[in-house]
Amino acid sequence: MTNSRIAGFYKKTLDEKLDALAQASDGTRPDFGLLTTQQADKMVENVVATHNLPLGIGLNFKINGVDRLVPMVIEEPSVVAGASFMAKLARKGGGFFATTSAPEMIGQIQVLEVADIHAAKMAIYEARETLIAEADDIDPILKKLGGGARDLEVRIIENSPIGDFLVIHLIYDVRDAMGANAINTACEKLAPRIEKLTGGRVHLKILSNLSDQRMARVRCTVPVASLAFDDFSGEAVRDGIIEAWAFAASDPYRAATHNKGIMNGVDAVVIATGNDWRAIEAGAHAYAARNGKYTSLSTWGKDADGNLVGTLEMPMAVGIVGGATKVHPTAQAALKLMGVETAAELAEIIVSVGLAQNLAALRALATEGIQRGHMSLHARQVAIAAGAEGEMVDVVAGQMVAEGVVRIDRAEEIMREQGLVD
Repeated sequence: MTNSRIAGFYKKTLDEKLDALAQASDGTRPDFGLLTTQQADKMVENVVATHNLPLGIGLNFKINGVDRLVPMVIEEPSVVAGASFMAKLARKGGGFFATTSAPEMIGQIQVLEVADIHAAKMAIYEARETLIAEADDIDPILKKLGGGARDLEVRIIENSPIGDFLVIHLIYDVRDAMGANAINTACEKLAPRIEKLTGGRVHLKILSNLSDQRMARVRCTVPVASLAFDDFSGEAVRDGIIEAWAFAASDPYRAATHNKGIMNGVDAVVIATGNDWRAIEAGAHAYAARNGKYTSLSTWGKDADGNLVGTLEMPMAVGIVGGATKVHPTAQAALKLMGVETAAELAEIIVSVGLAQNLAALRALATEGIQRGHMSLHARQVAIAAGAEGEMVDVVAGQMVAEGVVRIDRAEEIMREQGLVD
């Protein structure tokens, strides 16, 4: 059984961290092997090198009663630490409780130059069953695994810059894949039949990244007493978090930054597992604006006992088979460490990390300010950029934080004062 509670993890050496992960999981040291240039050359065009980012481990996560060690790939300081600490607080309320809908993606078929658009719409619906059956037979392997075509919808787009046209949505269950290739292939195969039925011209045939048929949802309860720290009472922290969320729920300028904080956690796990973070970002922000106004993806309130309650729901089209997930050695190691066996499990982990990171940002903003914790970690990067090495990184960073001045010119001055540079 995995144990995501590892005391003092951040204080350990790299070797000690890997040993601790082995002891906390299946006894095997995780091997986050680097992607080689030769492997990368088969993945994208014009390859000359690979680019590495830090990979940290999100700790303390209990999701649907199961402990998860969560690999997170991100260059921004404080994200891994913040999410891990909020997961620790959420454990006191039982952890995170997440669900997913069926892994159904939307493929779009655009039909132009239709003489009678309403008659064409009816013709599509009259042939709906045969079209679904035809799409269902396109990928026999996916069908054998329980996936395939599920439904077909027709929309009329009115008053576009090119006039009215039809859009057909093919709803397709892609199982444990992200599903782009399966969806695009199915749409292309149906195009000739659609043209015959409508008398129009099929133009675009491609999936939609607003995958709102494939949702992930999560909630957590944080006991109000556990929110207290320093001079802040639990009630004050709770109310400050709710007030900060209300700002994001009401104002798109604040909502953009609020949701970016959620995506700090979401993207970090998506990248670690070799999934398409651009698709997840696109779907998340489109979903946040689905009602005509951009707003918060999360909600925060309190229950009858005064405890803090948070929820998050968003489209989550991730896979554990195919694409970079199967090619990238780090992605494979990440999935193994998490103990993920289905795409649904991965989606539930990802939204849980997103909600935890959202809580971390709101708690900081509502109390001591976002800069205190963030800048203490950022100071290390600044010290390194100024040329500090080894133990001097912490010395220089610590002095900058104490002074409240975290800049590269001050880091260089401190190093000169310490006699480290001329």
